[in-house]
Amino acid sequence: MKKLQKDLNKFEQNEQHTTESKKDKNKIKVEGVVLETLPNAKFTIKLDNDHEITAHVSGKMRMNLIKVLPGDRVEVEMTPYDLTKGRITKRN
Repeated sequence: MKKLQKDLNKFEQNEQHTTESKKDKNKIKVEGVVLETLPNAKFTIKLDNDHEITAHVSGKMRMNLIKVLPGDRVEVEMTPYDLTKGRITKRN
């Protein structure tokens, strides 16, 4: 019985670990500079590889009232499915 409980605990820990890594695996993190502000808290950002995308501010940055202005360097998360949109996760 104890062996079965240990195996079950190991399985639960491995399952939690794999779900966390799946979420992080699909994100692309890049840095860029804010060019202009758009309506509805969106921004035009020029990435370091000379691409321009539109991005919105992440929820934690909104909750902590972190302001983003044109000219700021920011870190952006993008999904591999749509490389023209992103989420601002950090202001440098």
